[in-house]
Amino acid sequence: MAELLSAIELVPTKRNEFLSTPPRNSISASAPLPASSRAAEDAKSSSSLQVPIDLEDGTLKEGRIIVIIAALTGVNFLCSLSNGFITIGLPKIASDLSLPQHLMLWPAAVPYLTSSSCLLLAGSIADVIGNKRVNLLGCFLTSIFILACGLSRTGIELIMFRAMQGIAMSLCLPTSVAIVAHAAPSGRTRNIGFSCLGFVQPIGFSLGMVLEGFILDTVGWRFSYYLCGSLSFALFVVNLWALPKDVVIGIPLFAKLRKDIDWVGALAVSTSLGLISYILATLTSSVSYISRPVNIILLIISVVLIPTFIWWEARRERQHLAALIPNSLWRNTAFTSVCLTVLFSNAVANAMEVFCSLFFQEIQHTSAIGASFRILPSLCVGFLIQLTTGLLIHRTSPYLLVLTALLLSSGAPLLMAVISSHWPYWYVAFPAQLLSPLSCDILFTIGLLAVSEEFPAHTQALAGAVFNTVAQFGTSLGLTLIAVVAASATKNEGNRGMGREEELLAGYRAGFWTAFASMGLACVIGAFGLRRMGKVGVKRD
Repeated sequence: MAELLSAIELVPTKRNEFLSTPPRNSISASAPLPASSRAAEDAKSSSSLQVPIDLEDGTLKEGRIIVIIAALTGVNFLCSLSNGFITIGLPKIASDLSLPQHLMLWPAAVPYLTSSSCLLLAGSIADVIGNKRVNLLGCFLTSIFILACGLSRTGIELIMFRAMQGIAMSLCLPTSVAIVAHAAPSGRTRNIGFSCLGFVQPIGFSLGMVLEGFILDTVGWRFSYYLCGSLSFALFVVNLWALPKDVVIGIPLFAKLRKDIDWVGALAVSTSLGLISYILATLTSSVSYISRPVNIILLIISVVLIPTFIWWEARRERQHLAALIPNSLWRNTAFTSVCLTVLFSNAVANAMEVFCSLFFQEIQHTSAIGASFRILPSLCVGFLIQLTTGLLIHRTSPYLLVLTALLLSSGAPLLMAVISSHWPYWYVAFPAQLLSPLSCDILFTIGLLAVSEEFPAHTQALAGAVFNTVAQFGTSLGLTLIAVVAASATKNEGNRGMGREEELLAGYRAGFWTAFASMGLACVIGAFGLRRMGKVGVKRD
């Protein structure tokens, strides 16, 4: 079990973590917000941030929109690239920086922990003080902390800089969605923009894994961070010119921050999610860590904060005050179902990448680069899916598209669960790689559009943060659950005196069966919960 969990620790997750768009009530006709919530939102919008447009007719030129989308996606790409670098380079980096064995997980995992803890608060602040301001700050800090990773002298410094990079990215990701939502008109242009924000993340991560293998043997691992940091700073300079200006009107800034942000709700849910993510990360090292007193206390605090947050949001709604996530939204069956299907799909997609990589390396004895190339088909499919979804979503039924994708993606863990270690790659593993990304990548665009359309136009950064938080929590939950199941199965085989490869293979198969069951649950939720889902991403006059 220790060997399995040790291998898992060195492979961080990667995929989609962010996003948003405009108007509201296009997911479903069911469960609209109560009048009190709409009144509160109308009151809030009267003093909210307004995003000015450069042209007299109220639109941006198409060329300017393209530059905006390219610059914003570039920052996401470079951050994912740096995460891919550390996946392959971590053993060498840990050796150079004398990183203790019990901290081997943290350079890879800590950015996700800090980012998920800050996203909702960052999105709320951006909707008040301006998306451009917050995005530029995040872009600048991202470049600084990526460069700092290359300058790290100790393992503790690397962990700290990676943690700061996660916080910086929490400023960039939801604001990127909000800026695209405001700059691009509803319909095809905005759909493509959201797809671009999504597909650069897996592509960047994969490319980082492939390139780092060559960089380690030539110029050294520090060069990759110098390169990413320098390019991020260049994009920061581009964004200074390209992004539309923010203008705050109405009451003074500090009064707006106090009035228009649900500080208590944001801190409560961010703390709860942060603690849960931390506990999940520790469980991938050893399941026994849950019995430690400090982890028990943190788990109790995180659980207590959940009903506290729900009670607080209900109270804010009754008082007609700004609520972070109004409880009335969860009564919308389509909205809740979208969030749950995104959670499960993202969990399975990331776990599939991790465990397929381990299967190729530990069972079939391929190199790290060889494993990356074997996973490459899933990334190519993901790229095509993200692009075509953005082009076609406004012309088709999202319900049928999502349900078909969920059913097909269920075949990926099923194929890997019955695979033999002696079968050639093309028999089962290759088809599994083709099917694996379908639901996650299609739901990334559709789910983002659906979630964001339930939020008012002036809270698009918050909508992006909500979507990203659901996706990231699904990643942590899925990887931990499947890792624990796999480790338990491996341990059981070890007690029977099996060989090491047989033990690991039994664990991987158990993990794949768990992933298959999770996808089955996602299919049931999608089939019944999304029946009344209307079209998303259509052009609005």
